[in-house]
Amino acid sequence: MAKKKSDEKSKHRIDPNVEGLRGDLTEQGICDTLEWNFMPYAMSIIVSRAIPEIDGFKPSHRKLLYTMYKMGLLTGSRTKSANIVGSTMRLNPHGDAAIYETMVRLSRGNGALLHPFVDSKGNFGKVYSRDMAYAAPRYTEAKLEAIAAELFRDIDFDTVDLVDNYDGTMQEPTLLPTSFPNVLVSNNSGIAAGMASNLCGFNLREVCQTTKAFIRNPDCELLETLPAPDFPTGGEILYDPVEMASIYRSGRGSFKVRARWRYVKEGNLIEIYEIPYTASIESIIDKVSELINSGKIREINDMRDETDLSGLKLTVDLKRGVDPDKLMQKLFRLTPLEDSFPCNFNILIAGMPRVLGVREILEEWVAWRTEGIRRRTFFQLQRKQERLHLLRGLARILVDIDKAIAIIRGTESDAEVIPNLMIGFGIDALQANFVAEIKLRNINQEYILKKTAESEELESAIADLEKILQSDARVKAIIVQELDEVSKKYGTDRRTGFLSDYAIAQEEDADAAPEYPVTVFVSRGGYLKKITPQSLRMSGEQKFKEGDELDFSRETSSAAELLVFSNRAQVYKTRLDAFPDTKASLLGDYLPQKLGMEEGETVAAVCFPGDYRGMMIFVFENGKVAKVELSAYATKSNRKKLTGAYCDKSPLKAAFLLTEDTQLALYSTEGKALIFSTAQLLPKSSRDTQGVSVMTLRKSALIHKAVVLEEAGIVNLSRYRAKALPAAGAILKDEDLGIQSIALM
Repeated sequence: MAKKKSDEKSKHRIDPNVEGLRGDLTEQGICDTLEWNFMPYAMSIIVSRAIPEIDGFKPSHRKLLYTMYKMGLLTGSRTKSANIVGSTMRLNPHGDAAIYETMVRLSRGNGALLHPFVDSKGNFGKVYSRDMAYAAPRYTEAKLEAIAAELFRDIDFDTVDLVDNYDGTMQEPTLLPTSFPNVLVSNNSGIAAGMASNLCGFNLREVCQTTKAFIRNPDCELLETLPAPDFPTGGEILYDPVEMASIYRSGRGSFKVRARWRYVKEGNLIEIYEIPYTASIESIIDKVSELINSGKIREINDMRDETDLSGLKLTVDLKRGVDPDKLMQKLFRLTPLEDSFPCNFNILIAGMPRVLGVREILEEWVAWRTEGIRRRTFFQLQRKQERLHLLRGLARILVDIDKAIAIIRGTESDAEVIPNLMIGFGIDALQANFVAEIKLRNINQEYILKKTAESEELESAIADLEKILQSDARVKAIIVQELDEVSKKYGTDRRTGFLSDYAIAQEEDADAAPEYPVTVFVSRGGYLKKITPQSLRMSGEQKFKEGDELDFSRETSSAAELLVFSNRAQVYKTRLDAFPDTKASLLGDYLPQKLGMEEGETVAAVCFPGDYRGMMIFVFENGKVAKVELSAYATKSNRKKLTGAYCDKSPLKAAFLLTEDTQLALYSTEGKALIFSTAQLLPKSSRDTQGVSVMTLRKSALIHKAVVLEEAGIVNLSRYRAKALPAAGAILKDEDLGIQSIALM
């Protein structure tokens, strides 16, 4: 028994001699593993990487800007970007590529921010282009923009905490003391572990005005001064005050942004010069090309990118007689020319992620800025008090300067000068040291008067600083004053406009693609041609791939819906307007490729369901036949593919769409035929029904063909007709062998 227990334990024991495994090994639960190993990693991503803080920056932004500030790039000339990236590595050791990408996004050349913080020279790419790559850092140059001074105005006045960098060789700020709510001005997004953040930018002038209104009245109406976000790429917001108020209140939601365009009558073309912030020119062109190729848009001759140094421009050449307004409404509906911006105002507050509304963000920023003003005031107060303390010691000395000179001259040792002055005039060491450092040439009447006046100014300034610390109103007044200065100096007009009557425009855009008569040709190999009557009259013989032939043709409408059944019991739903008009001399569209079928999947049957009234008849190789109501394939959602289109227990040999019952002829591999009426079958509402046995077969026999009776060519109908099902059928006579291939309706 003891040996058995020992063997069970040995199954779970890990050999400590295995390379890479050392020490004591114990079992650990999955919950403990997540708590001890994953949670610290997740919190590091949230707190130190992906989520912005109340100053509007992530750590990577802050480290880069602070490095540039310490390099003297706020007032100095530009330097190579490689120098900046290299210096930033002292604070951000995550690779030069990541640092440079951060710098690119903050640059004026890239255009990702309404108010960029990096003054760039060279190719920094464009935020509206997916393929326009930025140049390497050795080729570009940069410095700080003038507005960056508002980030560092108070950094030397103990307004924010400084911490050691990763190796303890220097210090860096935990936050930047921005004098305006940069968290609302700069676009910012990030994905952390289990959470994300996506902040849209607002107009600087409007943000400053709203912050002042909030300071005066925390219950003010935000939409009056901050109507909507503002984007550097412009465009127009489809403005809904109720929706915008909900976003402001909860910090979550989305709104739509639409491109701006103009019609140039001389060239019969459309110029798109502003696009949504979330779109790119390449994604727009790709989508329009896809719509043109699929036949959903026929009003466009060509679309090209004419972006140059003057800015973004997409040009659309129109066909003759096209209404540009209706075309743009269609493009807005089908392409990224109209896109949604999802809002998720997730911000780190005191190290904790919180989703805040705009009012709550302003409340947190004002509280944080108030603390910064108080810290700055206290720092200035201390410095002035220290200076006044020194001047008061000097004042005692200047009362009897001859005595001070005599003490200094009579002191034998240099180290005893300070103590002797302290004893002689009753001052402390700091004051005595300050006096001892005064040059002999400064002991004159002018110097004494200046220092006396400075003492009076310091006393007045200290009194004022003390009043600021004691008055919340004075602190708020300083914040308002600084906001006015920033707004006046750096404020710009809005770039993104409003579109309030967009709902009417959408209703007018409800017209579908033009409908016209066409003839559809489907080959046995799965090729489809859609030919207009005019083209059909002018064309010659139908062209097919070698070994392929016509299966069926039908006159219908260009907007007709199509059901394509595959050999893997799947049905694909599409419309004829998804196929371009073609000619008889071309092969047409290969349905498996056009519909995105799986590898090895082929077309088994094609039909036009119309209003989904009727039934589908499926004939299987094992002699069973299923009758399924066509309504089983109608869906409320716009689904492109349905699985389980029919039973897959036996291979499908034929499929028919019938609007009323008819007679079918079945042929087996043992040379027999059977005629039966579909009225003998009960319709089923489930698509994957196995059907009922119609033709009894010997063990090795199979159904190999099925046709509508009119196409069978059978003369002796009564010989093969079944009175009851299932039936074995009869051996085919020579005069009844003129059968035709399966016709797919």
